[in-house]
Amino acid sequence: MRKALRALLISFLFTFSLGFYFTNRLIYMKKKDEQFIVQREKEAGRFNPEHFESLPKREVIIDSPFGYPIKALLVEPHESNRYVIISHGVTETKINSIKYMNLFLERGFNAMIYDHRRHGESGGKTTSFGHYEKFDLKAVIDWLKNEKGPALTLGIHGESMGAATMLLYAGMLEDGADFYIADCPFSDLKEQVSYQLKKEFKNVSTLLIPIADFILRLREKYSICHVSPISVIENIQHPILFIHSENDDFILPAMTKELYEKKQGPKMLYLAANGRHAQSFNENPEEYRTVIDKFLQKYVEKASH
Repeated sequence: MRKALRALLISFLFTFSLGFYFTNRLIYMKKKDEQFIVQREKEAGRFNPEHFESLPKREVIIDSPFGYPIKALLVEPHESNRYVIISHGVTETKINSIKYMNLFLERGFNAMIYDHRRHGESGGKTTSFGHYEKFDLKAVIDWLKNEKGPALTLGIHGESMGAATMLLYAGMLEDGADFYIADCPFSDLKEQVSYQLKKEFKNVSTLLIPIADFILRLREKYSICHVSPISVIENIQHPILFIHSENDDFILPAMTKELYEKKQGPKMLYLAANGRHAQSFNENPEEYRTVIDKFLQKYVEKASH
């Protein structure tokens, strides 16, 4: 009997330790080196420092409701009330948002790019995959609306975690933009975590996720169950363009398909033939531009006339 209890205790402690290790990996996910991001984007031709420097812009520091600064850039080459906010993915910075920013600048929009908490030049100690980030996004939106007035036409483009953050903002806090573009979001963090765990640990204990979630609640005051775009997607009335690479094996395209199916009202879906995770634009640039144009023409241009 004692041996069985000892074995059970050891098994529980091992699972608890693994759960603590796993929450550490989540909230302190290893970020890409910022200079690496700059160099990667430059070498790929997606970031031209000379062109970027020539754009009329200003740095903005916005207060997060959680007490740290959010660093943003407001880029305004156009005399226009049309703006787009770019919400980048986990481990990236606002430098990765420049390629999307340029796409919208070419279409007559001004843009705002910013660093999520614990990324780039923004403050914050942990990553929450959209739970706390959605409030920061609202702070960015509120600042822009206050600065530019109520006649704003506003879009939000999000990639990966940035797309999930955007959907959580629109579905849980307010449907506060005129249109959304969700590029490779996860539909449910618990499902995404389960999928990644099974890939990494073949024989993972079924106790690991509930224990890790319990630890996360203690440490960060939220549950992974709270980070579920699929559970709030029906609350979003404004148009959404969903984008995903068919070969994405990090966040499966089935997640975007589920989001698209559950979304009510105006929507479009683009499944890119080439590229893996967050590579739809990089590997299919012309198709990506064409889909953006169709979406804007159908749901934004007509609405503004």
